[in-house]
Amino acid sequence: MATRCPEVAQFDAQRFDNQAEGHSALIAALKPLDVALVVMEATGGYETELACALQAAGLPAAVVNPRQARDFAKSMGRLAKTDAADARVLAEFAAVLLRREDLARFLCPLADPQQQWLAALVTRRRQLLAMLLAERQRLQITPKALHPSIEAIIAAIQAQLDDIEVRMVGHVRTHFAELDRLLQSASGIGPVASATLIAELPELGRLNRREIAALVGIAPMANDSGASRGRRRIQGGRFDVRRVLYMAALTASRRNPVIKAFYERLIAAGKCPKVALVACMRKLLTVLNAMVRTNKPWDNALHGA
Repeated sequence: MATRCPEVAQFDAQRFDNQAEGHSALIAALKPLDVALVVMEATGGYETELACALQAAGLPAAVVNPRQARDFAKSMGRLAKTDAADARVLAEFAAVLLRREDLARFLCPLADPQQQWLAALVTRRRQLLAMLLAERQRLQITPKALHPSIEAIIAAIQAQLDDIEVRMVGHVRTHFAELDRLLQSASGIGPVASATLIAELPELGRLNRREIAALVGIAPMANDSGASRGRRRIQGGRFDVRRVLYMAALTASRRNPVIKAFYERLIAAGKCPKVALVACMRKLLTVLNAMVRTNKPWDNALHGA
């Protein structure tokens, strides 16, 4: 955490349970300290309820990549890693973030219950797909006598996957119909891509094109030193959103007139297919961001300009 004072508050490390009672106790402890920002590491979803509780209590919260926090600790010469040391580093990191002009992009939007449930459905679908792939791969290297066992598991997972997808699409239609219609007006964005963007990229339409690209992790990062010009790469960001955008851009590069023309123009200019496809991902995300901000559906004449 960081207080409104330039210096990080002096504090003793304390433990709180990651459940409703623990969240309430933490909020009660933070309220008298005039906290301006609370920073926590992403922990595979375990941080979500706490971040929402803090935001609901009027305490701005930022969820950062654990690698960012660790790199910050190393840059400050803090190599030891304990819970108390990590808490101190995160407090110092919060103080640094408070000085940034782009602090808003680090803050967690307050997710409503409908969005949280959609995020849970999207995550469960992703988990089932991973299990389904693993079982299908095992089928290829397992003796045939054991195939019925694996096939039974595959059938069970497929049934669960079908059920989750029906529930996910139904939930989107009930609570996010207008936003879903807007996103799916772009050729290449289907029900799964739309649900994922709604659930896992609530900042869509709230940031500018550079900020949203950096948040997802598809903004090219410079790698220059002196006269040397290194190859630009993408890194970090929200992997699951990026993976869905990759498939959407791949489809759009074949079926969406605007993205297809953009892709072919890059290939004709000598760009390799992978670089061209990443550029298509960035263009598609930029357009979707503008569509949500202006509440206007996809327009080939406008976005092809």
